[in-house]
Formats: sequence, C-alpha cells, structure tokens
Amino acid sequence: MMESGVPICKTCGEYVGFDSHGEVFVACNECNDPICKACLDGEIREGRKSCTRCGTPYNEWTELAVAEEESGNHMTMASHLNPAVDGTHARNISSVSTVDSEYIDESGNPIWKNRVESWKEKKNKKKKPARKSKKEAEIPSEQQLEENSQSVDATQPLSRVVPIPKTQLTPYRAVIIMRLIILSLFFHYRVTHPVDSAYTLWLTSVICEIWFAFSWVLDQFPKWSPINRDTYIDRLSARYEREGEPSELAAVDFFVSTVDPLKEPPLITGNTVLSILAVDYPVDKVSCYVSDDGAAMLSFESLVETAEFARKWVPFSKKFNIEPRAPEFYFSQKIDYLKDKVQPSFVKERRAMKRDYEEYKVRINALVAKAQKTPDEGWTMADGTAWPGNNTRDHPGMIQVFLGHSGAHDIEGNELPRLVYVSREKRPGYQHHKKAGAENALVRVSAVLTNAPYILNLDCDHYVNNSKAIREAMCFLMDPQVGRDVCYVQFPQRFDGIDKSDRYANRNTVFFDVNMKGLDGIQGPVYVGTGCVFNRQALYGYGPPSLPRLPKTSSCSWCSSCCCCCRRKKPAKEKDLSEVYRDAKREDLNAAIFNLREIESYDENERSLIISQMSFEKTFGLSAVFIESTLMEYGGLPESANPSTLVREAIQVISCGYEEKTSWGKEIGWIYGSVTEDILTGFKMQCRGWRSIYCMPLRPAFKGSAPINLSDRLHQVLRWALGSVEIFLSRHCPLWYGFGGGRLKWLQRLAYINTIVYPFTSLPLIAYCLLPAICLLTGKFIIPTLSNLASILFLGLFLSIIITSVLELRWSGVSIEDWWRNEQFWVIGGVSAHLFAVFQGFLKMLAGLDTNFTVTAKATDDAEFGELYVIKWTTVLIPPTTILIVNMVGVVAGFSDALNNGYEAWGPLFGKVFFAFWVIFHLYPFLKGLMGRQNRTPTIVILWSVLLASVFSLVWVKINPFVSKDDASLISQGCIAIDC
Repeated sequence: MMESGVPICKTCGEYVGFDSHGEVFVACNECNDPICKACLDGEIREGRKSCTRCGTPYNEWTELAVAEEESGNHMTMASHLNPAVDGTHARNISSVSTVDSEYIDESGNPIWKNRVESWKEKKNKKKKPARKSKKEAEIPSEQQLEENSQSVDATQPLSRVVPIPKTQLTPYRAVIIMRLIILSLFFHYRVTHPVDSAYTLWLTSVICEIWFAFSWVLDQFPKWSPINRDTYIDRLSARYEREGEPSELAAVDFFVSTVDPLKEPPLITGNTVLSILAVDYPVDKVSCYVSDDGAAMLSFESLVETAEFARKWVPFSKKFNIEPRAPEFYFSQKIDYLKDKVQPSFVKERRAMKRDYEEYKVRINALVAKAQKTPDEGWTMADGTAWPGNNTRDHPGMIQVFLGHSGAHDIEGNELPRLVYVSREKRPGYQHHKKAGAENALVRVSAVLTNAPYILNLDCDHYVNNSKAIREAMCFLMDPQVGRDVCYVQFPQRFDGIDKSDRYANRNTVFFDVNMKGLDGIQGPVYVGTGCVFNRQALYGYGPPSLPRLPKTSSCSWCSSCCCCCRRKKPAKEKDLSEVYRDAKREDLNAAIFNLREIESYDENERSLIISQMSFEKTFGLSAVFIESTLMEYGGLPESANPSTLVREAIQVISCGYEEKTSWGKEIGWIYGSVTEDILTGFKMQCRGWRSIYCMPLRPAFKGSAPINLSDRLHQVLRWALGSVEIFLSRHCPLWYGFGGGRLKWLQRLAYINTIVYPFTSLPLIAYCLLPAICLLTGKFIIPTLSNLASILFLGLFLSIIITSVLELRWSGVSIEDWWRNEQFWVIGGVSAHLFAVFQGFLKMLAGLDTNFTVTAKATDDAEFGELYVIKWTTVLIPPTTILIVNMVGVVAGFSDALNNGYEAWGPLFGKVFFAFWVIFHLYPFLKGLMGRQNRTPTIVILWSVLLASVFSLVWVKINPFVSKDDASLISQGCIAIDC
C-alpha cells in the first residue's frame, strides 16, 4: 500500500519518506522538488550547491545536514524549514465516466500509471551527471571564484517590480479622490437646480453626465496601483544555460494565424515566420505552427518558399546579430547598418543576402499574381494531384512539417527550428468558430507533435522585432517565485507604417502605456489577441499551483461523491475545506482534471478509481495521445509516443467534429462566443485565480501593421466593440460571472466591466454632442445662471480633470499629443463605430440577425502613407458627419442670433459656443479624414448628412418643443406680422 500523501523521489523512484517529526521530508522549500534524504546527501557529497530545479542554494543548511548525519541524528530539513508550503495545482473533476479499456493494459494496471513512470524515467535520463572530479583540485582559485559568482548570480531573481515613485503616485491618487468628491458635489448641484425653461435638455444632459462619471470610475480606479517591471536575461542564461551542458530553457510553440492570402499578403506572413525561426533561442526549443484557415494553395506554396529561404536567412541573422530579423523591415531601415559591426565579411554577405531576399520576393510575387485567377478545374499541386483545399468550406485537414530535427538544415549544416503548416478540416454543417477555433486546433496539433510548455501566438502581420523577446518572457515564466501563478505574459502592441501625427490613434498609446501598467499592479493585463506567451496548463483549464488542494477522501467516499457530483455537505468542523471544495466545484470555474502530483497522493486502488471515473474524453476529446500530453506538466513528448504515428494523430485532433461534446471553447483553450475571443480567454483564466504579467522591454518585442485610413480604422473599432457587446449579453459577462471562487480581484473586475460596457457610452455621447447645437438653435441652455458656489464647482471639476491627466502623463511617460489623439478618437469612435456595434450586437444576440457593415476601397495615387488618404464608403461615417454639420449650423445660428439681439445675448452665447467647439475640435481628425488630401468626399455621405441635418433643423424649428405653452400662446398672440 502506498504511503498516503508522500511523493516519489524523482531520482531513485522511492518515497521521499518522513523526517524525525513525522512530517514529509522537504529538500527545497522554494519549489518542493521531490527528492529523498539519501539522494540529497549524495548530491551534496558530489558538490551540488543548489537545487537542480529552481537554483536555490543549499549552503544555508548543507553543513547542518551533513553534521547531523555523521552524528547519527536523522533530523531532516523539514524540521528547519516551513513544511506547509505546497506547490500543487488545485484541479477539480469536471465529469464522471465508466472504466474504458483504453486505460487498462493486459495485466490490469492503469495505462496512465505506465505512461507516467516512463515519463519519469525519461526525465531522469536527462539529469546532468556529476561534474565534480579530481581535476577540480587543479582549477585555479580565480576560476573557482568566477564560477562561484556565476552560481550566486544564477540564484538571484530573474525580474523585479519597479514601483512608481511616491512623489508621482501620491499626488495622482490625491487628485483622483478630490475629483470624486467634486463630482459628487457637482451632481448634487445639477440635480437640485433644474432648468425649467429647458427641462428635457437639462434632464438629458444630467443622465449623460452621470453615465460619463460611471465610465470614468470604471476606467480610472484600475489604474490605482501602476507598476513597471525589469528583467535580467543574463541571470536567466546563468541559471538555465550552463557552459558545456544542454540548454534547460523551456520550449516554446509559436502560433501564426492567417485566413485569406489575398488580404493578408504572403510576403508579410513570410516575414513573420522568418523572424520567428531566427529568434535568439535554442533551435531545438522553438517550433512554429502556421494555421491556414482558408486552405489556400498560395499560403502553402509561399510557406515552402519561406522554408527554403530560411536556410540562408537564419544563419545570417544569428551570425551578425541583426535586428529586426524580419528581412523586409531590416532592409528597409533608414539607419547606419554598419554601426557596431566589426566583421569584415558583413558588407559582402549583407549584399548577397539582400539579393537573395529580393529573389525570394519575386518568387512570392509570382505566386500571388498566379493566384489572382482560380482555374475552373481548381488548383493542382506539383505532382499533378488536385489541391485538397480547392473548396475552402469542405476539405480535409492538412499538415506538412518543414525543417526541424529530421528536416532540412541551414546552408551551414545546423539544425533549424521546426516549421509546421496546418489547415484544419472543414465540412458544411459544422461551427468552426473562426480564429478561436483555429487557435484551439493549433493547441492540439502542437501538443501531439512537440508539446512545449509555453505557447506564443502572433497575428500574421506581427513580426518579432526583438529576438530576445522570448527570453524576456521566460524571466517571468521560469522564475520559481514569479511564474508559479502566471497564465500568460502579455507584450504591448507596437506598429509600423503609421503617420507621425497618428491621426486616428492607431498606436493606442494610452491603453498600452497607461491602462495596462495599472492592471499589472492588480492581477495582470488583459489578453489583447497577439504578442502573448501562454502557460499551456492554464489553457487546459487548470487552476494555478497556489490554490488550496482539494480535501483527501477515501475510495468509498469518492464513489459516493462522484455519483452525486461531489455536492455533499461537509461537517461543520471542516468548514474551511468545504468552502474550498465547493468553490473548486462551481460550474463557472470548472477545471479539467486533477494535477499529476495530486493524483499521486492516493494509493493504487484509489488512483485507479479516480482515473476510471474521470471523463478525459468529455473534456479533451477522443485522442489518447493528446490526453496523455495534458498530463505532462512540464511539456515534452511521452516515452510511449510513436513518431511515425504522430502526424496521423495530429490529423485526427484537427477534424471538424473533434470538439463536439467536449469542453473546448467552453472551459479550455480559446473561449468561443465573441469575435473578441481574446478578452474572454484571459478573463476565464483570471477567474480561476491565475495572474498575468505585462512585459515592456526597451526594444519593442513585436511590431505589426495597423489600418491607417479612416474607414478601415472605424471598421476595426466596430469589430472590437461588437465583441464587447457579445460578451455583455453572454453568460461570461463580468457583471455576474466568476463570483463563486472569489479569485478575481475587484479592481480587475472593474477593468473587465469597462471593456464590455464602453460601447454603450455611444448613446449618451451622441446625445451630448448634439446638445450644444440644440441649445444654439433654440436659445435655451442646460445650465441655469451660475452662482459663485456653482462657478467654483465647475472650475474645480475642469481643473481636476486637467490635473489628473497631467499627473497620469507624468508617471506613464505618454506625450500630450498621444493623449489628445486618444481623446479625439474616443469621441469619433463613440459616435460612429460604437453606436453601430450596440445595435448590431443586440440584433445578433437577441434576434439572430447578423448585420455586416462592409467597406469598399477606392484607389489612391499617393505613395508614402497613401492609405491615410483613401476614402471608403461605409454607413459608419454618417452619424459623426451629421453631428459636425449640425454643430456648425448651430454656431452660425448662435452668432446670428447674438448679432440681432444685441450686447446682452453675447454672454449666454459663450457657454453654448464653447461646448459646440468642444465637439468640433474632437471630431476634427474625422473631418480631415473625410475630406482627404484632395478634398474628395463620397457624394452619398454629403447628401445623407446634409439631408438629415436639414430635416432635423426644420422639424426642430417647426415643433420648438422647449418653449412653454404660455410662451407659445404669447408669441402666437403678439406675432401676427411676418416681421414681428
């Protein structure tokens, strides 16, 4: 019978045993590395100074342990260190199933046990042999000191938190509190001082202002504790890349997604792939998976050309340490490329490489030109067979492995990272879930073929700009103190090809440099869809290691608890454990399976019962190979894996029916239900108790392209806002989802609520932008005559808004121009794309109607930033154009009225015109983009806008709703002549 709760030594396979106090022996209190006392003493005698897993030095207690052993005292380290620290994962069982013959071998033992034992043996084979020998006596003392210094450096933290200085943060927080107090006094004044002569206008303005204040609270308070972070890549190398030994850095699987090569140029995708293959990371630790969700032969042939060119590009990039390692962007840099280059052959080899790249571009361009017209009989491959993906909606799954250990090497004979082409199966009648479904297919394929413990996903137009970006992420993920509870490391998005003024706020500087830093001080940044390194275990729906373990029960209680879905009440004396158990079993925080180490704590009979009753298939699907990979907490392929059948197994896991009746898209992988699957995926992870990290290296890790013309930018914002509305109307809405476990912090929840309610700000924003024009046309105003107290309140409110912004810019480093562009586009997007997203979201979620607002492009002759001046017709342009015209008409009418009524009318006119110009200034980039460089505006836009503005003004003059009945009767009695 197995000793309950005692782990097995990773070195000898025996139980680690107990210390003199009856506690489980703990060798390293930092990582709880399972190793018995005998093996530990053997390592100490062989010269091992620190833990083989986390690098924590043994020297604090080595002498004590050895001395006690010599004296016959068998006291263990557990008596000197805190034994209560436990690093196990808190998993919970998602469902129950009967025993399947797939899990039992001929002798009746669980196959799972055999697989785990073989995996342990494989891990033990990788252990480093003792390096100490008699020759160490001959090593000079200087070299020993150097080695000792490196050993000390290897045990230091791999990153650190850099808090914002108190001189910047304290005034910032004080102004926020002051602004909140002033807002309360302001609303008290507004509510208690209605404007009777324009009651409807007053009420509308107050409702809008209350909503704006609510939105400000949601946006402001998650920025209460912003932080910065530093990483130490040199320490990472010292700890995991010892000279003369194989690298111990964790493997990484890269995901690149593409759909239509005619809209996403293959040359751009090829540059992204080349930058991945050339990263500064061990080649055997890197695999790149390219998802072609359009099953285009153009994408496949382009990848073939890219793999061939990579044999030249990768060794050149690493030899001369160039940045960036995407050739298109490297050769287009307007810098001194000879700076810091000392090799005489660099110039010659660079010229030759540039020529090779230009030839590669010509071949890619030829493929693109050929693909413009599809043959009637469909595409044919080089061997004469028909391309399987000729029907993009009905084709089998396709996988092709390039390069790698068994593939072609570079021109110098060195191994290259593995490159894999993947196109998942598609059949009519199946829901494929767009990008989220493609990412989940890559998760399964990569688990079968390489199973790296970490995953980095990139859009096809986001290339690796910093070749050490993966090392930056590993400084968090591989740090035993930091990485235990980290589900992903998010990098900021940076862009190329944007005009200097960033007219439409494409860089999103305020979001990435202000909001994300604030979230990093709470529970971590939100996932933004690209440039993110995931912990694979978090994608599988597991909880973080820091969560409490589930309570241990007997095999009989397991039977009964499984039958009743583990919802029996616990005795009152076990209140704490029952709360933990109940929280772990809640449906909205449902995890996939038990942790490997947690299952090991049971004896063989109990383990067999647990394994037999755990529905692996219902959670992960019917692939036994994939299910086994999920048990490999630290990645890698199991010993039982047959390389000859792995590709066949990978084809199975990308079949269109594989996800049916499983947890894919519901609890594990990328979550379905919204076009912004990134928000949902990160939200689910953090509800389980994970945290994320925001990494901002000095050199941007990744760079991409952004739509810089007005119509495309609004269309992009429309899609984001539509995803937020979909989440708001789903069961995953942060307003009510994930409260059971209490694992999502309140400020983090406020941030997620802000990400889903911001599109609804469009309704009060449009009303508020029309109010100044209405006031000017009617002669009414939303604010009564101000008293001295009211004037102080208004002045204090404006000053607090300005000071808050200034202090925010101070600690974040964002420029005033970026802040102002963000404010302008907040209004532009709010009165256009966000409004359409709200209506489209309700039509889609409530009525089942999927309305699309498409754009059609017109040509442009401009070269540099030519896209900036392209005008494309879209209905999204109508509301902001109408608002602009109405406010301009209102300003003209207001000045005309003041000129006719004399000096007394100029005072009230000032406030009305001020708000009208506030609207016009915020919409100025929109007006500029609407006119274009050549002042060409679509006729339909002008006609609709002028028509709506004219009709609105005429109807308003005719109805005149803000004039009281008494005033109207007096006017009708006194004004008989036309010139009264």
